[in-house]
Amino acid sequence: MQAHAIAAAGIAAATARFEASARRTAADPLADLAGETVERMGAELALKANVSVLKTADEMTGTLLDMLA
Repeated sequence: MQAHAIAAAGIAAATARFEASARRTAADPLADLAGETVERMGAELALKANVSVLKTADEMTGTLLDMLA
């Protein structure tokens, strides 16, 4: 199902954003601490949203299979 692939890609992208921000903060903690904190919070929110999409897609698939059974 396409929703699963889209959600998985979103999870991977959000994880990459979070890791990149953490690396930048570790390299120079005082460069843009507020900006990087906001970036990590945005990445966390994107991750949660994509997990919700994945859960909903799984529930919809299960419902569809129950209806066909």
